[in-house]
Amino acid sequence: MATELKEKDVTEAGDDGMVSIFVMGKEYRVPDALTIMKATEYAGYRFIRGCGCRGGACGACATVYRTGDDYRIKVGLACQTLIEPGMHLTQIPFYPANKAIYDLDLAEPTVEEVLKHYPEIARCLCCEVCTRACPQDLEVMYYIQAALRGDVKEVSRLSFECIMCGLCVSRCPAELMHYNVAILCRRLYARYGMKRAEHVAERVREIEEGKYDSELDELVGMDEKDLVKAYEGRDFEEA
Repeated sequence: MATELKEKDVTEAGDDGMVSIFVMGKEYRVPDALTIMKATEYAGYRFIRGCGCRGGACGACATVYRTGDDYRIKVGLACQTLIEPGMHLTQIPFYPANKAIYDLDLAEPTVEEVLKHYPEIARCLCCEVCTRACPQDLEVMYYIQAALRGDVKEVSRLSFECIMCGLCVSRCPAELMHYNVAILCRRLYARYGMKRAEHVAERVREIEEGKYDSELDELVGMDEKDLVKAYEGRDFEEA
């Protein structure tokens, strides 16, 4: 168990700029103003999983924590959330949210289809806990309400920047699987609502016809140095 500390020790940085945090129940002294991820590594932990991009874009470093004497559980991304003195940390490398299995060729972009695969969304309490938990500041509750209306286009728009960290799921009192609902709706909208991009279809046909086979074979045979040179010298469209 962690050593009991005086209140000042856990709520203020010391003269040396160090603060106390607790990782999986064990106390560590770490420099103030680090992110949770950097502080955990400073404490001697090596991230084998649950670290991802380190830039707040992949959702792999979901973290549950408490601070001081506050009884409330808080959540955040370890690579973006700054430590606080007395913080107690627990990481969630993967949040287990049930995922429905479906065939898009047989599915329809309707509320009945969404409810068939995720009937629990009808339990939504409109409490906005999911929205408050989202590190991307997405309007999670509103896209669940859009799903209940069968508006897959609106769900796609509101959930487009979801990084699937699972923090919304971890806080939901109705046990919804928000991001999996969003994935279903985005797929339905892409399959049935979006206009087909003709240039993409043309490129797929060219690939299937073998137009780029020789170029791909050449790339596969390159060493790392030649690949970097080819990448840096590639043609690309101006933004």
